[in-house]
Amino acid sequence: MKIGIIREGKIPTDRRVPFSPKQLKALHESHPGNLGFVVESSKHRCFSDQEYRDADIEVTDDISEADILFGIKEVPISELIPEKTYFFFSHTLKQQARNRKLLQAILDKNIRLIDYEALKDSQGKRVVAFGRWAGIVGAYNAFWTYGNKTGLYEIKRAWECSGLAELKVELGKVQLPPIKIVVTGSGRVGSGVKEILDVLGLLEVEAHQFLHLYFEEPVYTVLGSSDYNRRKADGGFDKEEFYTNPEKYESHFLKFAEAGEMLIAAAFWSPGAPRLFQIEDIKSPDFGLTVIADITCDIGGSIPTTLRPSTIADPVYDVDRESGSEIPAFGSQTSISVMAIDNLPCELARESSEEFGKQLIQWVVPALSEDNSQILEGATIARDGDLTLEYMYLTDFVNARDQTDA
Repeated sequence: MKIGIIREGKIPTDRRVPFSPKQLKALHESHPGNLGFVVESSKHRCFSDQEYRDADIEVTDDISEADILFGIKEVPISELIPEKTYFFFSHTLKQQARNRKLLQAILDKNIRLIDYEALKDSQGKRVVAFGRWAGIVGAYNAFWTYGNKTGLYEIKRAWECSGLAELKVELGKVQLPPIKIVVTGSGRVGSGVKEILDVLGLLEVEAHQFLHLYFEEPVYTVLGSSDYNRRKADGGFDKEEFYTNPEKYESHFLKFAEAGEMLIAAAFWSPGAPRLFQIEDIKSPDFGLTVIADITCDIGGSIPTTLRPSTIADPVYDVDRESGSEIPAFGSQTSISVMAIDNLPCELARESSEEFGKQLIQWVVPALSEDNSQILEGATIARDGDLTLEYMYLTDFVNARDQTDA
């Protein structure tokens, strides 16, 4: 079996890799005669072509001989090789319109698509993800944004740091007034956020304390879904019902937006669930949030001020409170500054890639040699020119060829 590591073709180019040179070398040595590797040449990876060559891994411009192709982000349609098996984040599971044509092309080319996001263990828990690193970098960028907005301190960009250790040292320069910070989400991404908040030594408080008490130091609260969603009928909350029938619920997040100054959004959002607030709400003088770090970066999702993804090169834009439209970053004292980079782990690409590779080696590599591996079957969105049974819900989405892709 020959595994190919594709060159990332999405613009802006993603610097992450599914496996580091050392990881491929170790896999090759531990599976002699069974696993071969080839890496498509790239000038942009966090690991250079030479580093792969030094690990005795073939680097070439033609990887068509590989049986299975691993990437990170969406593969440009023109670069898809028919009849292959691909692993990458397709961003189609939520019926993202911008990737409709990609999924159509995958079906047309008889490609087997295995989406990292759908790789789950027997308990339904995701097994490979960059979530922790998105949380780490997203939270760091929240405080970089706050420093730039207020002029209270200056810290390096995350990508300018040599790694996580230097990034944590850089946080020692952060000097905060007694602000209140709202965090949504407590999964992988949320744990990464909390890692940064703990480095800063911030006090965590319960939601009730956050809303009703005054503190002489900066504090944060981590909200679960039940803290800011309630059943429309009676104000109650049932977790199972919320996830299966989110349309029965409404948001009551505004009280946190009034009490807080910064929002770090790290909670999973599914279509149909309530938005945290409406764009009209930011006009209110009671709306206290001035910095929103939207790590989820769901356009049209839970955070209506996330008008578009931002980039590592241009990480922040502001939203005018009156018009709800975008204005230049830090262009107004009263506007809301939004950080919504959609490839945050790229700022610490080497370390995040190595952790991702460890997860692939633990969960995916052994499954490649199994017949009808449950973990791979469950993550197979398309095969032999059709959607698999679990993903038939995407049929109408795929067939909407007459619609304009966003």
